[in-house]
Order: sequence, then C-alpha cells, then structure tokens
Amino acid sequence: MPRRRKSNARPSTLGELRASGYESRSIKDEIRTNLSARIESGDELFPGILGYEKTTIPEIENALLSGQDMIILGERGQAKSRIVRAITGLLDERVPIISGSEINDDPCAPISRAGIDMVAEHGDDTPIEWLAREDRYGEKLATPDITMAELLGDVDPIKVAEGRYLSDELTIHYGLIPRTNRGIFCINELPDLAERIQVGLFNLMEERDIQIKGYRVRMPLDILIVATANPEDYTNRGRIITPLKDRYGAQVRTHYPERVEDELRIAEQERSRYPAFEERVHMPPYMAEVIGEITSLARRSPEVNQRSGVSVRMTIANLETVRASAMRRALRLREKMASVRVSDLSGLIASTRGKLELETIEEGRETDVIDELIKRSVLDVFNRHFRSAELDGVVASFDPGTTVEAGQDLPSDEYVNAASRVIGLGPVLRRLKSSDQPHEVASAVEFVLEGLHLNRRLNRDSADGRVTYREKPKPPSLREDIEFRIDDIGSGPGDGPDRPRRRRRRPRDSE
Repeated sequence: MPRRRKSNARPSTLGELRASGYESRSIKDEIRTNLSARIESGDELFPGILGYEKTTIPEIENALLSGQDMIILGERGQAKSRIVRAITGLLDERVPIISGSEINDDPCAPISRAGIDMVAEHGDDTPIEWLAREDRYGEKLATPDITMAELLGDVDPIKVAEGRYLSDELTIHYGLIPRTNRGIFCINELPDLAERIQVGLFNLMEERDIQIKGYRVRMPLDILIVATANPEDYTNRGRIITPLKDRYGAQVRTHYPERVEDELRIAEQERSRYPAFEERVHMPPYMAEVIGEITSLARRSPEVNQRSGVSVRMTIANLETVRASAMRRALRLREKMASVRVSDLSGLIASTRGKLELETIEEGRETDVIDELIKRSVLDVFNRHFRSAELDGVVASFDPGTTVEAGQDLPSDEYVNAASRVIGLGPVLRRLKSSDQPHEVASAVEFVLEGLHLNRRLNRDSADGRVTYREKPKPPSLREDIEFRIDDIGSGPGDGPDRPRRRRRRPRDSE
C-alpha cells in the first residue's frame, strides 16, 4: 500500500471536494498540462538529467504531450530509470483518493467494486485522502520468474476464507500495476519479461482492462506505462515481442554524453561526497579532464566491446578513486592538503576493471588495456594544453645530471624543489592555472613531466613505486653516423691504423 499523507487544509470528504470545484482529469492530461506550463515558462523540466537537452528530452516531451506510453532504449548507465522517475515531477503535488482504496480510486469516478460501494453507501460523507506525487510511482525490475499475479493480481485466499464467493470481485488481491492507478508504472529491462507475461499485458496497454484468474475485471485504469530496455537485450537475453512493442506510442533513444565536459558534469553531480575529502582534496581541472577522457577513449576502443557499452558509472567511480588516493597520501604524509596527481591514476585499475567488457578474453589483458587507456588519455589532454615545441626550454634544462623524482608517496615540497631546478617550468605551471601551493605544484609538475615523457621528450625509469624523469639521449648527427659507419668498414683482425680506408664501389647505371 502506498504511504498516505493528509493535510487539514484540503477537503476531507467527497462533499467538501465537490464544493471546492475540483474537477477530475486523467494522468496523461495532468502531465500534459503541467509540462506545457513548464515549457512555456522556460523552467527546467528534468533537473539533474544532463547532456540530453537537444536529443532525448525533446523526444520525451513529444511523447508526453501526445499522451503516449513509451519505451526508453539505451545502454547501461545512460540514466534511463532516472529519467522515468523524473517524470513524476510533472504530476500534481497531490490528488484526492477514496480513503483506504487499494487502487487509488478517484472519489468522483471510482472504478473498483470497493470504491463504488463506498461512494454508494456514504455519498458526500465518503472520506478522502490526498496522495503525494512521489507515492504515485511504481516500478518493477523484469525477471524471467515474474508472474501475472505480481503485476495484475490474484484471488486472495484469506478473503475467500472470510466467506466471500470466488465470483465476488472483492476476493481479488490487486497486483503492482492496478495499485499504481492514477500514477506512472515502469517496467525496467522489459526484454527480460517472459513472453507469456508480455502477452498478458496486451489488454492493459490497449484497452486498459485486466483479467485476473479468469475474471474479466472491467477496470479502466488511468496509468502511464513506461518501459526501459537495453537494445542489445533483443538478441542476448530476450526480446520485446512485436505486438507489445507496437502498443507503445514512442520509442525514445538515450546515449552516452557527447562531450567530455558533459561527462564530468554528470560525474561531479553523482559522485559521493564526504566533508573531510572536500576540505582536503583538490581536483585540478586537467586531471578531471583526464578522467573523462579515459571513458571517452574506452567508448571508441576496438579492444572494448561497444555493444555492452561503457557506463558513466565508470567515470564516477574513477573520479572517486583518484580523490581517495590523494586523501590517503595526505593522511600518510600528514599534509593539510592534497591534489590529485598522475601517479594516483594507477589506482584506476581496480575501479575500471569491472566496468569494461573486452572483445577478447586473455589472462592479464584487461589490465594492459586499462593502462594503455590511461596513458593515451594523459597524452591527449596534455597535447590539448601544450604544443611540444613550447616546452623545448624545459626539456633542454634536463642535462645529464638533472633528474626529477615522482611518486604517490612523495611529499609535495619535493616537487617545489624540483620545479626550482628545471628552467622554464614556472611559466608552464602557470599555464595550467596552478597556484604556488605545494600540493598544486606537485600535481602540475607530474602532469607536465609525464606529458613530455609520453611525447618521447624525456626518459622515465620506474623502481619501488617511484619514477625518475631524465634526459633522453640525443641520436648521433647524420655526419657523425656516416663517419662512424665508414670507419667501421673493413675493420677487423690484421687491419692496422695505417691501412687505407676501403670505400664502397658506387654501382654503375647499367647495373
């Protein structure tokens, strides 16, 4: 039973309700009216749903204005269920129902036998309650073992034992869908519903009447039916049978964020927040961009199964993981502030591993793919901020004796000292909008050095959880290389220093 809420300021009997001038309207008309008012006033229709402003949301608006039931198709992590729940915001704040009604009977037009009998018996004195919009939403995750009794209803043996006849409609115990009368009902993952159950929904979708245990219960349910599904489910786990799919008025398609900026806005909105983390952990914009880029690259990678999809949940989990890694460092080193660094990205193996489905399954291959995605993301983001030639001065300052260490457990002050030894690094850090705070300098230094390494401008050695950036050996010049090869020709046992050099014979044109 939905939770009931009462308000003394509203009519409490049918007579008072009629005297107030209340007029009944269907749920689809209610949604259409409220949606029209919001569109006209320019109000936000679906708060928290980002990246669909010009694609999915207009299709949903058209379906609701048309009074159509709809299927929302999309891969995992595309906010399908959240969109459906957000539609409840278009319902009236409260609606009147007959007090104690199992199916939210409208006092002015009851449809259940119990509701009709109560109005006939009490007339204007029929007690009413006011149902809140959040209590007018029902949801069921489709599984192969769902029965018609769960969705529509069954004969209640307790009511039969109390003396009622089986032919009496009052013996029926209503299922989830009738109990959501005058509301929104969502079937999640519709293809998982057994085909025989899908057939049982035909009358509900078209004529709005239901049959329970052979009883033909003429019940014009006032309900908006919405379903969600993954397109891949049509062939993998099940399918939506054609006659049922035909009864849905609209098929709306969702998608993953088209821009990294939208991905990060969603992740920032959805990630877990803890006061201690928020106060002590700083997320540089370029590092957040790297997190979003990892997901974006995964959605284009031939190594990843694109039919399965790469959920936004991966970005959310990765964002939480690198912040946790930075916090862990601050606690261990007893630093007041920590900034997310490139070295923290190694922790993403755990938070990414379970969210990618690879095309080929090989032992250890998953970790290699994730590692490559991380490196490629750092490289792409770095190259958006800098051109390699702009950093020639920084590279030149790495003479044979200059090295810079980096690592997860390295204090921030160490990076400040390193930055002072590398000529030209200061202006580069300011390009990243890094302040003079040690934790921000540490993050920026790691990002720049790793970007130079991935661009093959610096060498990097790894040992014991630390990395060392050093000068990349310069290749010999063309002249030096030629002279070296000429000197090397013919050198061998018996060749002395006074022996004249042997030169290769130049082939004739005829040869």
